[in-house]
Formats: sequence, structure tokens, C-alpha cells
Amino acid sequence: MTALRRFVDAPAFQTAITSAILLAAVVVGIQTYPEAVDRWGPLLHAVDRLILWIFVGEAVLKMGAEGARPWRYFFDPWNVFDFSIVAVCFLPIGGQYLTVLRLARLLRVLKLVRALPRLQVLVTALLKSIPSMFYISILLSLLFYLYAVFGTFLFRANDPVHFPDLQTSVLTMYRVSTLEDWTDVMYTNMYGCDEYGYRDISERCTHPEAHGWSAALFFSSFTLLATMVILNLFIGVIMTGMEEAQKELADSNAVGEGARPGLVSLPLQLARLSAQLAEIQTELSELARRSDGTGRD
Repeated sequence: MTALRRFVDAPAFQTAITSAILLAAVVVGIQTYPEAVDRWGPLLHAVDRLILWIFVGEAVLKMGAEGARPWRYFFDPWNVFDFSIVAVCFLPIGGQYLTVLRLARLLRVLKLVRALPRLQVLVTALLKSIPSMFYISILLSLLFYLYAVFGTFLFRANDPVHFPDLQTSVLTMYRVSTLEDWTDVMYTNMYGCDEYGYRDISERCTHPEAHGWSAALFFSSFTLLATMVILNLFIGVIMTGMEEAQKELADSNAVGEGARPGLVSLPLQLARLSAQLAEIQTELSELARRSDGTGRD
């Protein structure tokens, strides 16, 4: 391993980069206050440029650590992400595109994901879960659509605020799925708009109709399916992705950094301990054999 590689992988270097990322987050936050920008504008700009050049130096050092093949730096998707953020900050943009530059500066805070391995595992788990989450989203969208259509036909006359048309009904079902005052929507259709929910807008309650327990069954069944079942599928998918990401991280540590103390995976440690135990048993057997031979003499 080259000296530059050891320097880049050193904990002190990683701590310095993490500190620079945190400083970038603080600077971006301060820049949201106009009075602070008016007072410390030149200092904030200088610190911002310093942070940018620290990130440039990080990229250069990591490329140099690859030795004669610096392009291997781009084989890591996280390195590509870091390089893209730094590159955007050097684009000659301004004026109406100033927001893009500010966004690029804000994205530098996301480098913290790369600096903290546990956060990296979380992001990796989310990315791995996207395909399964897509199909769960389709199932959830179908549920929203079916209940929204049924709710529009059933409650439009009584509740023109929440169920006037299909698109508003879909939004209402999304509200119900988040459990945000969903009982108010249910009670309005259980007891009628003249009895509940339309006190301040009574002029819109033109055709009150109490649906009773049919409304309770409608909203309770939707809440059970959408919130208690389907949304929990998202949690299960993410947990599965988390296990896969942690396993990949352990395997990469065992293969790529197995020679480093403290970074060896548990299976590799067990294999080494088993080999050492076998050697000790062999030595004990040899000593016992020699002891028996000496006793007979």
C-alpha cells in the first residue's frame, strides 16, 4: 500500500473531511440570513471558497492514491457523486442561474453521507429497496384510486369539500392514509354535513345525507389496508435492503481490508482462530507424545 493511500484512508483525514462538510453546512445555513450576509459576506465567501478547495484536494488525493490508474477513482459511485458536486461549483453560472449554484453548495452537505459509513449503509439500503417500493407504490395507488372513485360516487352530495371530484377524492384518501384528522372526514359522512364538519361553511352543505355505518366501514377498511398493511410493506422492504447492505459492507471489509486490525469480518476472525487452535492442539499432542516417551525411558 502506498503512502498516499495510507494517508487518504487514515482516520485523521476522514475526520478532517467530515469537519469541512459540517462547516459547509453551517456556512450554508448562515447564508440564509440576509443581515448575516451583509455583515460577514466577505468572510463567508472566503470560507466557502476554502471548503471548495478542500474538497478539490480530497478528490485529487484520492485519484493519486490509485497510483498509475487514477481513473479507478471513478469506479466508485460515491466518488462520482463527490466529484459532480465539486465540478458544478466551478461552472460559469450566475444571474438567473444563481439558484443552481446555491443548490450545488447545499448538496455538499450530502457528502456527510459518504463520510459516515452508517449513513452510507442507510442510503444503500434505500437504493436497493427502490424496485420493490415501486411495485408497492403501484399497489397503494390502485387502492387510492378505487376508494377515491367509490367515495366520489357515495359522498359527493353530502361532502362537496372532500369528495367533489376524483382528483380531490384521491387527495382526501391520501390525507386519511396519513391519519391526519381522518376521523373528521369519517364523521362528516357518518352523521351528515348538517350535523358535523360544516359549521363554518354551512352554505356549502346543500344536500346533507348521513351514511351511518357504511361510511365508518368505508374509512375504517381503507385505513386498515392503506396504513396498517400496505405502508408497513415499505418498512419490511427497507429492512430487507438494510440487511443486504450491511452484508455487502461486511464482505467488502473482509475482502478489501482484511489485513487491517479492527476491520476484519466475524467469519474471517473465526477462521483465523480455528487455525490457531488447530496449531495449539498439534503442539499439545507433540508435547504429550514426548512426555510419554521420556516417562518410559
